[in-house]
Amino acid sequence: MTSLGRASALLGAGTLVSRLTGLLRTIVLVGVVGSVGSKAADAFAVANQLPNSVFNLISVGVLTAVIVPQIVKASKDADGGNAFISKLFTLGTVVLVIATAAAMVAAPWLVTLQLKAYNVEQLALATAFAYWCLPQILFYGLYALVGETLNAKRIFGPFTWAPVANNIISIIGFLLIGALFGSDLVTVADWTPDMIAWLGGTATAGIMVQAGILLLFWRRTGLALKVDFRWRGVGLGNVGRIAGWTLLMALSSMAAGFYQNWVVSEASGYGAGVFVMNNAWLIFMLPYSIIVHSIGTPYFTQLSEHAAAGRDDDVRGDISRSIRTLGFFLMGAMAAVVAAAVPASRVFTNSSSDAVDAAVVLACYLVGLLPLAVLFIIQRTFYAYGDTRTPFFFTLFQCALVAITATIAWGLSASGTLPLTLLAAAVALGQSIAGTVQTIVATILLRRRLGSLETGRWMLSLGRFTLAAIPAGAAGWGVFLLLGGVDGWTTADKILGVLGAGIITVTSVAVYVVFLWVLRAPELQVAKGVVRRILPGR
Repeated sequence: MTSLGRASALLGAGTLVSRLTGLLRTIVLVGVVGSVGSKAADAFAVANQLPNSVFNLISVGVLTAVIVPQIVKASKDADGGNAFISKLFTLGTVVLVIATAAAMVAAPWLVTLQLKAYNVEQLALATAFAYWCLPQILFYGLYALVGETLNAKRIFGPFTWAPVANNIISIIGFLLIGALFGSDLVTVADWTPDMIAWLGGTATAGIMVQAGILLLFWRRTGLALKVDFRWRGVGLGNVGRIAGWTLLMALSSMAAGFYQNWVVSEASGYGAGVFVMNNAWLIFMLPYSIIVHSIGTPYFTQLSEHAAAGRDDDVRGDISRSIRTLGFFLMGAMAAVVAAAVPASRVFTNSSSDAVDAAVVLACYLVGLLPLAVLFIIQRTFYAYGDTRTPFFFTLFQCALVAITATIAWGLSASGTLPLTLLAAAVALGQSIAGTVQTIVATILLRRRLGSLETGRWMLSLGRFTLAAIPAGAAGWGVFLLLGGVDGWTTADKILGVLGAGIITVTSVAVYVVFLWVLRAPELQVAKGVVRRILPGR
């Protein structure tokens, strides 16, 4: 557990710095392209999200599901996995180059899938941005290939810290764009080819550096990577079969995301659109990434080792401990973020009224925070056993629910029942509902496979955390109102928004811990032990 604690500390610190610099990156970007009601911002968001979508397809759909468990197994070979990993990297690089080229050719069509056809000028701008952003696919893929191999070899730090360099490069580039061309370039007509090249090129350069940094740490794996096109006879066929299901799963998720963007693009120029949804998701992912990534990733490596050794009892223990640990920290974080949603959203908007619109979207995403964390563990348990077929089906079910809820929101908006300014929030809420149902179904399916998952134990813990989170969130919201609410100083500008969100967060977390102490929650001692293990020098 000490090694897990140290790994969690390294991952947590790296994720925190990465997310904070990512927040700063977005703040600078908002100053350049605007936020609520900006058609230019939505155009860039759609284009820059394309390589991210493919990265998620590669990382979540293939690498996380396949690479870590397979490398753990290959490491037991006489050569330490050298031959297998060299062949895998050669194949992966070829696939990435082909995928990048194909995406470049299909750029106009990919953009059309996410923006309404009648917005001709916005479509053209988004397509121009896409040509600059899509090469990120290759660099994202290399970053994921190298990073997941480092994780499998228990070298956790570089994969988490490398994005910091990307954020710094982007911040510098965006500031230069503002200095050269001005700020708040919200209309499509504001953008010239030179400006498009600067913004898209800056975004891609950051990802290229992010991938290159990981290569500096490759020597620590002890692997001698070579170009090897001899792919027969080393088990890559099995990898292909496993990856086939995860690829279909990730494609389904990407299609659902594209459809959500297409629906929400109806509000582009009028209210919260794709860019605001992306920024709300960024805030949503801050507690998720810091907590789930730092604690869950080392658990996944350990869980994969236990599954490979056939130690099912240890796997059940890993599931229960990780969910209870994640739940403790996440519910406190969720209470704080809900209470501080408006000042936190003010950081990514240009007025207090825009912050309220963005905060509603954020609150709707937060409904699904805890289920998403549970799903992280449940889904990766299937991966650890080499089962990617079952996750495909329950993810396909979730994607269908996402499409249905987005269609309902679109219909309500078209009929006038739902204001257009709330369309993005309704789509976000639909995603949270779909994710919650997906988690329930996935848990049931895993229980059928492994038997008892100690579900009653961790559900009781999650209930206690929820009970404590309610007064914690209320206390934080009370502080927000005492500080003036929507018209107070916490929404006056971005810096004050950060300060106000910090005060509210401290209040909510303190009340959360006190209530758990009153409830005599045993998880407090567990959490204290986790904190002690991840502190430097402990």
